[in-house]
Amino acid sequence: MCGIVGLFLKDRTLEPQLGAMLTDMLITMTDRGPDSAGIAIYGSEANGKSKLTVQSDDPDADFASLADELSEQIGSAVSLQRNDTHAVLELEAAQVEAARATVRDLRPGLRVMSDGEVIEIYKEVGLPEDVAARFDLSKMSGTHGIGHTRMATESAVTTEGAHPFSTGADQCLVHNGSLSNHNSLRRKLKREGVRVESMNDTEVGAAYLTWKMQQGATLGEALENSIEDLDGFFNFVVGTKDGFGVVRDPIACKPAVMAETDQYVAFGSEYRALVNLPGIEDAKVWEPEPATVYFWSH
Repeated sequence: MCGIVGLFLKDRTLEPQLGAMLTDMLITMTDRGPDSAGIAIYGSEANGKSKLTVQSDDPDADFASLADELSEQIGSAVSLQRNDTHAVLELEAAQVEAARATVRDLRPGLRVMSDGEVIEIYKEVGLPEDVAARFDLSKMSGTHGIGHTRMATESAVTTEGAHPFSTGADQCLVHNGSLSNHNSLRRKLKREGVRVESMNDTEVGAAYLTWKMQQGATLGEALENSIEDLDGFFNFVVGTKDGFGVVRDPIACKPAVMAETDQYVAFGSEYRALVNLPGIEDAKVWEPEPATVYFWSH
């Protein structure tokens, strides 16, 4: 099942409303995925630094003094902004990999959600409306964002299994469907040094795109390659620092609809996720073609 929503803003005046619009879209997809929900927001840059978004099941203990301890360990200043069970650490870009490793030594129960100049990922177990309220997602601003509501039909209901997944700087992916060759591909990607941390097939899809882009492919080219290399059925909606892409497998059995105006491009698993967007009555609305890559960038 599962529900996907995505919004890429062309009109900068809408950026303060991005969180509110995505939250409404996300909640509309609750019956497609009531187990957990998540959202990736591409927001403001961190004053020339990078962001490391982390999650904890025991945030009171894990976030206390974390910034100071991490600063001391990596020899560079780190600030922390908590948001419920998540926190955004701001630090020098050159220290991100060291921080990823060190933060887990300091707090073994911590999970890294994402890293990059603009991306922040928030995801938790629970109804989409409750997850959105916990993080005050409706008040977030940004240039584009992707959300997912999950129905866990093949695995446990956990924060780790919730979408979006991020396997590269400012990259994320959400997925509706099932990949049949994810285990063999996971082993290959790990041998190639690509980060894959869960058993979720969606993270393998994200890691595959990261690997392709590390080899020099654009997001659009990586998505085109995925049609040949990934077995199964899938809708992918992906994000990069300045891009937003969509691809469906050649069978395209999972529902998808898109809308485009002069102000935005939107994706929903169903049209009802888009009905409250401004100017939707005048939008170009279509169903993405099978095995066809759609891509927009700022």
